[in-house]
Amino acid sequence: MNVITKTSDLAEACKRLAAHDYVTVDTEFLRESTFWPKLCVIQMAGPDMSFIVDALADGLSLDPFFELMADRNVTKVFHAARQDVEIVYHLGKLIPAPLFDSQVAAMVCGFGDSISYDQLVYKVTGAQIDKSSRFTDWSRRPLTQKQLEYALADVTHLRDVYQFLKANLAEQGRSHWVQDEMEILTSENTYRSEPENAWKRLKMRVRKPKELAVMMEVAAWREKEAQSRNVPRNRVIKDDAIYEIASQQPDDAEKLSRLRTIPKGFERSKSGEAIVNAVKRGQAIPKEQIPRLPKGKPAPDGSAAAVDLLKVLLKMVSESHGVAAKVIATVDDLEKIAADDEADVAALKGWRMELFGQLALKLKLGKVALAFKGRKIVAIDQETSTPPAEDNLTHAAE
Repeated sequence: MNVITKTSDLAEACKRLAAHDYVTVDTEFLRESTFWPKLCVIQMAGPDMSFIVDALADGLSLDPFFELMADRNVTKVFHAARQDVEIVYHLGKLIPAPLFDSQVAAMVCGFGDSISYDQLVYKVTGAQIDKSSRFTDWSRRPLTQKQLEYALADVTHLRDVYQFLKANLAEQGRSHWVQDEMEILTSENTYRSEPENAWKRLKMRVRKPKELAVMMEVAAWREKEAQSRNVPRNRVIKDDAIYEIASQQPDDAEKLSRLRTIPKGFERSKSGEAIVNAVKRGQAIPKEQIPRLPKGKPAPDGSAAAVDLLKVLLKMVSESHGVAAKVIATVDDLEKIAADDEADVAALKGWRMELFGQLALKLKLGKVALAFKGRKIVAIDQETSTPPAEDNLTHAAE
């Protein structure tokens, strides 16, 4: 099994792959000890060819690979694409497009929530993948024959999976459902790590505007520090330390040293000085420039029961149409729908509205009731006292 280590060979492989309408892609990487994922191996396959690229080979330029990822005439097929796309975006400054995520497509086709690659391959093709090399160190060289076989299986079986899912989606008229989901995966905002937005990743454990302002500044400092040193965020300071700093607002080294989440002597380091300065910057932010803290509104009477009913309805619709519930609506969606008929959630838009949202609103308004019919839960139209025909639901969804 040949492994590509030269730029000229990679360029030739990508040229051959670009002659087809799709390419299956996967990557092997490490990120346990770094901020940015360390790309180690790239696997690619076309209808009648497959390649493994040693991304760590001396002198190898990945430019031909990035050119292929940018080729609008070739669909890039991944499974659970987000981390792979993040790597391409970080190293190549582009997002592969057009994109097809077989995990998302499988959920739309009724294979359950977040099905794994090996489970999907088995259900579609009957092939069983040896998973023993999944957690090996992909940065060590030379790569073993077992590693290479495992890596190649990640893209060769994906060809059959892609063809099956593509046909299934077309047959059910659901191809555009997957395209809607791809908008998130192909948005640059999904992969940007802007320091000024780092605070949004944290749990909202602050209660006062000034605490939020300090948390924003300290989180931004940590993000810049982690990126510049290429280390995980918690290797700089842990989340709990940011929460305590925001609460206590130590504006000098002595106050910083008193915090239980700060290691002894840390206050005398450059990082300690930087944190104190971040606290002062946060304290100096005018109140009108600080984002508003979310105010917890009391849930409307009966909303908890409404959420429970909506969960039952979601399960019914999911099973009836063979679509993973996770793709249709989240628990957060259901809570917002229970509180507001015009909630700004995906479940009340597009195909989700037709499939689930309309029924959900009717259930809230008492126009639809849930009942057992045989061993199944059905939605009964209260005005006609009859269950909506399953065929009508299907047609409405499509």
